[in-house]
Amino acid sequence: MKKTFYIFSIVSLLTLVGCSDFLDQQSPDELTSQNFWRNKSDAEAGLAATYAQLEGSTDEWAFSEVKWSVEAYREDICLLGSDAQNYQNWVELYAFNYTNGNSQFTSYWNNNYRGISNANQVIDKLKQIPSSTINDSDRAKIEAEARFLRAYYHMKLLLNWNQIIIRKKYITDQSELNAPLSTRVEAWDFITSELKAVSAILPAVQPSDNTGRATSGAANSYLGFAYLTRAYEETAQKQAHLNESITALNKVQGYSLVKNYGSMFDGSNENSPESIFELQFSENTANGASYRTAIHYWMAASELGGWDEILPSPMLMDEYKKEGKIATTGGYDSRLYSTIFFKDPYFNDPANPLLFGKTYDERFGDTDKPVFRKFIPTTQEKMDQEFIGLNIPLMRYSNVLLMQAEALNELGQTAAAIPLINQVRARADMPGMTGTTYDQVKVQIEHERIIEFPQENFRFYDLRRWGKTKAALDAIGRNGFDPAKNNFYPVPLTELQSNPLVK
Repeated sequence: MKKTFYIFSIVSLLTLVGCSDFLDQQSPDELTSQNFWRNKSDAEAGLAATYAQLEGSTDEWAFSEVKWSVEAYREDICLLGSDAQNYQNWVELYAFNYTNGNSQFTSYWNNNYRGISNANQVIDKLKQIPSSTINDSDRAKIEAEARFLRAYYHMKLLLNWNQIIIRKKYITDQSELNAPLSTRVEAWDFITSELKAVSAILPAVQPSDNTGRATSGAANSYLGFAYLTRAYEETAQKQAHLNESITALNKVQGYSLVKNYGSMFDGSNENSPESIFELQFSENTANGASYRTAIHYWMAASELGGWDEILPSPMLMDEYKKEGKIATTGGYDSRLYSTIFFKDPYFNDPANPLLFGKTYDERFGDTDKPVFRKFIPTTQEKMDQEFIGLNIPLMRYSNVLLMQAEALNELGQTAAAIPLINQVRARADMPGMTGTTYDQVKVQIEHERIIEFPQENFRFYDLRRWGKTKAALDAIGRNGFDPAKNNFYPVPLTELQSNPLVK
């Protein structure tokens, strides 16, 4: 997606607001939604504006402040940092005492619907581009990418709200804005049908100048995730959904685990062989372009020059350490050292200082304060920059392997699940798992998912899928969680006020 990201700044300035086109300039000598869609380049530019809404990535500051506060603060593997406690909307998310007026998840809702609207416009307007300026193959591929993104945005909403509005038509009239909430089954049916359809059209690999754009691997990975989630929600169809999940995940081919786990998150190994779908950023600011973020400040503790917004919980540290120092390196699970800075001989070797040229004790003194290392650059120079162009992996091959293992185990094929788990463990220098029963494999999968994906924000969805959210949060003293109220966010007040069909 590098190529498209470099042009989205022009188009995204005209993003849809209300029911207007996101290209609705009215001056006769300027582009409008009626005269913009002339050729393949215009279609690519429209698609770029659709990619630009991924994870709310168009704002350098709000990118982290919305995505991680909405998705991560609910998880038992993190704590509020000292600065985060100054922001009431974040504190409410963490304490589960928010109202439907919370600005953070309202922005999250709006960002995803803006992405859906952009996708719908691309799908609609592609039809009017003359065949003389775009061939059938390119038209089909661009439409498939737009449909993938539309499904992705709907899935992000459905993972966070119990019911959502399905938007599969480009809105051109005020009367079309009001629409009711769908059922979850209706929404899942739409998402899975779209992902299944485009998985047969999207390429297995994108050309190098389109790195990061959707592939068949991405479509099948999210299709497998969707069916795995449905299997637990729609228990009468559990076996069928699990089989659909495995079918989709088995089609994710051509990827491999990266030995240096931490390199996928510090900017040194972007779009790696493990990356299936990755949010692209760049420090290129030519012509006023802006595809950078302040994620490093948001993730880093104050002792590292960050803002101290998010910290690992004691539960997460215990999970990393519970097997002891049994890795082939002589230490704990190697993912721990790539994810967290903590008081340990590994980070206190004067001959190899790993904290921007300093040891842990030089940075933290006598304080024993584990802090996140993930999504922080490797050098002090990069850390000191106001904005950086660090990519964000959204779907990795390790997730595919662990989802396959979970689905197989739930279908009673436990022996087939174990080698998949052990692939993920081997990358972390850990021996094969012990245990061979369904229950033992289930416990191992939970352990691996906890320590494989911190800050990638799958933990809350995992806990809810397994029916363990309240127990997990109660276990760390976060007793404000009520599944009836907090399994999903309430529909934002702004939607209730503007859409009379939403009750």
